[in-house]
Amino acid sequence: MKRKSFAAWTVITLLSIASISSCNSYLTENNDVSVIHFINGAMGDKSFFDSAVSGIARAKEDFHLNVTTIEGGYDTTLWKQMIEDAATNKDFDIMIVGSTPMLELLEEVAQMHPDKKFIIYDSCVNYTNGNFENVYSILYRQNEGAYLAGVYAGLMTKANKIGILGGQNSTTINDFVIGYEQGARSVKPDIDVLVAYAESWNDSAKGESMATDMYKDGADIIFQAAGTTGLGVFQAALNSDKYAIGVDFDQAQLMENTDPEQAKHIPTSMMKNVDQSLYRALGLYADGQLPFGRAETLGIKEGAVGLAKSKYYQEITPTDVKSKINQTEIDIMDGRIKVETAFR
Repeated sequence: MKRKSFAAWTVITLLSIASISSCNSYLTENNDVSVIHFINGAMGDKSFFDSAVSGIARAKEDFHLNVTTIEGGYDTTLWKQMIEDAATNKDFDIMIVGSTPMLELLEEVAQMHPDKKFIIYDSCVNYTNGNFENVYSILYRQNEGAYLAGVYAGLMTKANKIGILGGQNSTTINDFVIGYEQGARSVKPDIDVLVAYAESWNDSAKGESMATDMYKDGADIIFQAAGTTGLGVFQAALNSDKYAIGVDFDQAQLMENTDPEQAKHIPTSMMKNVDQSLYRALGLYADGQLPFGRAETLGIKEGAVGLAKSKYYQEITPTDVKSKINQTEIDIMDGRIKVETAFR
């Protein structure tokens, strides 16, 4: 039997999501649900948070939600008071937060408000060390998507030297790094992989400077996993006439209207489909089936991670590289490739 490609799995996932929207039995007709989305940062990153906002916006329309988005900004000292105020003073059914820096705050607030429901994406509460029956956690196998990015970079590099810029030296970002290195070395065992951490999520100038240094050091492709900081990598790629790999969204498509020259230097992006996973979660909630009190981990097989294959990918990528990427997707889904992880 012919193997299904990643695109086919994505179609299956989207069809299953569509079926959720058609059978949400008790919320969409007469009962509006109030959702608070707390962003520990700001919209406009063209990446992680924008993806989350996009998915919740689609769910708002399809599932008749009342959505309030709170931008917490980048001063971490303000987040605790802001999220506690929102949980205490606002009427809501579900509060959604994302990423590991929000984990402890979410755990505190969720236990203070057992009558409310919470979703955390890209992190997971400690279900064995607290009463979190009101929390649903979404994790992503970003190491699988990063493995594909590494295979791609390893096959595309002419210098035998590539790079990755992370926003922070954290377990989640190191999951990207480990997958990227493993993927690259699966096709070129002697490849040189430069690894750097910006320790900032909202400093594009720093991202540009650090990426420029890596390009000067000989890398000809850099994978960025650094939020708004990573946008500077694209400018560095343009200035250096090199390639960059985006993250979370298809960042080439996002860039093509505002900076088409930058977009031409982003042949692909490692998709972490936060939008799709949140749309799915809210659809399950609408159907009364969201499994609060547990975590789900989503990867290539579930359509949650993968590589963007837009026109830039199609135009820039040789046929043999496309074939290798397609086969690698199948091998990961079928378990023939075991991708290493930073999570233990």
